[in-house]
Amino acid sequence: MRDLATAIALVFVIEGILYSLFPLGMKRMVAQVAVVPAPALRATGLLAAALGVAAVWLIRG
Repeated sequence: MRDLATAIALVFVIEGILYSLFPLGMKRMVAQVAVVPAPALRATGLLAAALGVAAVWLIRG
């Protein structure tokens, strides 16, 4: 559980850094994501999650 909390905290750190360094770029990116169809977002999210699980498995294993 502690690892999960650490991972979530790191997500906040990375997002915070991106929004503080590139605010206009992040606004443009969010606007672009808003027009992407839901199935494409779902597939991309699933792929990212699978890659993340594989990376954790390789690193921790």
